[in-house]
Amino acid sequence: MSAHDRVQPSGERVLEDLDLAATAYAERLESADALTREQSGEEFVALCLPFAGRMARRYRGRGEALEDLEQVARLGLVKAIDRYDPQRGSFTAYAVITISGEIKRHFRDRTWGVHVPRRVQDLSLEVGHATMVLTTELSRRPSVAELAAHLRLPESAVLEALESSAGYSPASLNAPAGVDGSAEFGDLIGGADAELEAIDDKITVAGLLVRLPSRERQMLAMRFYGNRTQAEIAAELGISQMHVSRLLSRALGWLREAMLSDTLPRWEGASTATDGHGMQITVSHEDGVLTVRIRGEVDRDTAGRLRTSLRHAIVTVGAGRLVVDLSAVPLVDAAGVAALVDAASAAAVAEVSLSLTGAQPYVSRILAVSGLHNLLDTTTR
Repeated sequence: MSAHDRVQPSGERVLEDLDLAATAYAERLESADALTREQSGEEFVALCLPFAGRMARRYRGRGEALEDLEQVARLGLVKAIDRYDPQRGSFTAYAVITISGEIKRHFRDRTWGVHVPRRVQDLSLEVGHATMVLTTELSRRPSVAELAAHLRLPESAVLEALESSAGYSPASLNAPAGVDGSAEFGDLIGGADAELEAIDDKITVAGLLVRLPSRERQMLAMRFYGNRTQAEIAAELGISQMHVSRLLSRALGWLREAMLSDTLPRWEGASTATDGHGMQITVSHEDGVLTVRIRGEVDRDTAGRLRTSLRHAIVTVGAGRLVVDLSAVPLVDAAGVAALVDAASAAAVAEVSLSLTGAQPYVSRILAVSGLHNLLDTTTR
């Protein structure tokens, strides 16, 4: 056994100096054919594997499995053998440099938990080594200024390296946190704020709300900011709940369309043919009978218009007959009943025959208890 060899407890032969074996390997390759070259290369690699394993064990305990480090060291060994030129000096020295470089490159490129630039990775290793050296010399942990002076670098570069070194082995989100350790570190990290995604919509809606009529704005504020029910809104505004529902639906529909359009849609307000509050009145005159057809709710908002229309119809019909068709009226409130009572009184004074036809059951009961039962014509319902 050569003086450059040693034997492990397992009986495996380990070369301490690879130069003699490398020289013999290079001499065999000079006159060997392709098959012999391949066999000689495999034998030389097998002979040097324990050396690569010893190099790998120098880096154990740094967070990487020894098996992975041995694989990287063997890869470096193969590269050293393939690239070695006997004319350039010692193979052992070349193999040490190549294998060490391969292992360091593995730590730099594969083991960082957070990707940072290679320049910062190399600087972090230098700062870490300098920290150990200065800690031994000063018997305390060195300051940033001392590290910068030792490495002849700006303090900003040392700070960047120290901050980036935390990315090598980031803490687990499941690590205990808090005084009693009942919480986890991940619980302290804020999550995505869903409200941020709605900021644009809220700003847009705020700009559109000011374009709505004041009553619609008030109802939307009471419903969605005051958490008021439709019944409560109706009671406060003195209109029916169905009317509130209709107005809210119209306002929300307009807002929805405006949100999805580049141009503001037309507001279907009082300028439309169906009245700003949803009631429509049509008049037809045939064979001495003047028929006034009403569509929609008759409430405080529409009662005044109905009263005016019926008084005009009474004057127009003269000695004829006036029929008020209520088949399309779902609801009549107190103001609407008052308008019909006023029309009945005016018709009696003018000696006009007035009848209310087509009233739905609910409306019919309201009119009956209001003293208009004698005007209800049930034959047409």
